[in-house]
Amino acid sequence: MLSGAAYALTQMSVLKQVLRRFCRDSCRKVLLRGMNDFAVLNTGRKMPLIGLGTWKSEPGQVKQAVLWALEAGYRHIDCAAIYGNEVEIGEALQETFGPGKSMRREDVFVTSKLWNNKHHPEDVEPALLKTLKDLKLEYLDLYLIHWPYAFQQGDVPFPKKEDGTLLYDNIDYKQTWAAMEKLVGKGLVRSIGLSNFNSRQIDDILSVASIKPTVLQVEGHPYLAQVELLAHCRDRGLVMTAYSPLGSPDRAWKHPDEPVLLQEPVLTALAEKYKKSPAQIILRWQTQRGVVTIPKSVTESRIKENIQVFDFTLEAEEMKSMTALNKGWRYIVPMITVDGQRVPRDAGHPHYPFNDPY
Repeated sequence: MLSGAAYALTQMSVLKQVLRRFCRDSCRKVLLRGMNDFAVLNTGRKMPLIGLGTWKSEPGQVKQAVLWALEAGYRHIDCAAIYGNEVEIGEALQETFGPGKSMRREDVFVTSKLWNNKHHPEDVEPALLKTLKDLKLEYLDLYLIHWPYAFQQGDVPFPKKEDGTLLYDNIDYKQTWAAMEKLVGKGLVRSIGLSNFNSRQIDDILSVASIKPTVLQVEGHPYLAQVELLAHCRDRGLVMTAYSPLGSPDRAWKHPDEPVLLQEPVLTALAEKYKKSPAQIILRWQTQRGVVTIPKSVTESRIKENIQVFDFTLEAEEMKSMTALNKGWRYIVPMITVDGQRVPRDAGHPHYPFNDPY
């Protein structure tokens, strides 16, 4: 029989273990509650508000980035065929999913996109099947038409004339959409959507759609707040996803005179107040607006930081002050030089989206 002192020590040890387990479990619940911040698609499916973007993530780096992200609690990975890294992302997913592995396939929301040279209806399913093979998946949670305009049909991602200008195709994106709908019927994708379409083009799709688009993915950040387009999407039951949410500071074609989003005083002041980074302030602003956001990183510390945005809430006036930073500034517009002037590369195409106000 234990003495009084020994009994007290035993009880203390048990209590410590219980407290340790409680702290661990409650911390995990906080993390999981954060992970459960999601948008609800018009299909009823849930889409996590923060995902890992993979554009410009080099082969050799992207696999580790995906593994770090999944370990940090991300349950949403955004991909595209044209990024050229889906094979490596597939390796990371294969290591993570399956019997005896740390995660089930259905726990993670995976998006990919149909590239511009595959808009003809007969090319849509083969393009998706290649993406599924590369990602080592049986289905996608979301498949998007990457841009509303098409390039010349074929296997060359950027087909060009002898003078170096792109070869376009004028196929109607509504034909492409009809082929996308068939993918849902075959169980190859759970949802379909649009990327870089404007408000008029969304309505054009809706006028013929048997299956409505669930998502519109566009560039979005405080300098391009997309207020009108976001309202348009909400009215029509689409969720908006923002790419390049931090102003894409690692782009190769940065202009020396362009504004640097992460140095904006409004953001740095809020970052100081909330003891967060300016990047986290931006991501919180978007998630509070119900906008899905897909920051790209291949750095473990930043990947972890970018998802730690559900433990504070911006005040209504702070939200307004951030939205008021809008300048209509696009960082992501493919440009070319003509007669010494930088001009949008695709602006002459009849389906170019950025000639409309929104």
